[in-house]
Amino acid sequence: MEVADRTGRKAVVLLSGGLDSATALAIAASEGYETHALSFRYGQRHELELDAAAEIAQAAGVNQHVVVDLDTRLFAGSALTDQIDVPKGRAAAAADGQIPVTYVPARNTVFLAYALAWAESLHTGDIFIGVTAVDYSGYPDCRPEYIEAFEAMANLATKAAVEGEHPVTIRTPLLRLSKAQIIERGTELGVDYSLTRSCYDPAPDGAACGVCDTCVLRLAGFAASGLKDPAPYQPEALPSR
Repeated sequence: MEVADRTGRKAVVLLSGGLDSATALAIAASEGYETHALSFRYGQRHELELDAAAEIAQAAGVNQHVVVDLDTRLFAGSALTDQIDVPKGRAAAAADGQIPVTYVPARNTVFLAYALAWAESLHTGDIFIGVTAVDYSGYPDCRPEYIEAFEAMANLATKAAVEGEHPVTIRTPLLRLSKAQIIERGTELGVDYSLTRSCYDPAPDGAACGVCDTCVLRLAGFAASGLKDPAPYQPEALPSR
């Protein structure tokens, strides 16, 4: 993976194990940050993404990778944490304009709060998150106005920011990029996308379903970039792949 000369600055990077967060991590490293990756076990229906996050972190040479265990009772009511069917076969994610049932209650707010605390303890204000407002599933906590609001709050909330030592910046390098552009940027930086896992409802062996919202977005991004997705897919879901 391409890494620029170190600036000496540290950054906390939220790392889910998916395509976007792996790319955000690579961008942080390419900008010279000493990277500290943060993942969460919050009751998601499978832990394949955490296994992927560990492999991505190791491949990227992060300084430290921390997995936080959260009380799973806080995140009920989502298809990613409860026994609720994952939507499949939609022509495009969020096509109906509704927030999908795969939304996890306040997930990014909780994750960013942990990242904020760790960043302050590391004496930095730089936090990377791989949200995008172009090709995404319609989650409210991926929007630019949400990120701006959280950053404003964070600069009122920490001693380091209030005293001017480490102002908080929520860095969103993917925010205005399409999925294809994200893949192209990550490929330039040497991201191994075969390590990433994005599917909401994978098979026990980790093969993606190919038809949930995130699979649809991912496959469309690879197709638009002219590249083949190296992640494993269930053959019956993608007979012509």
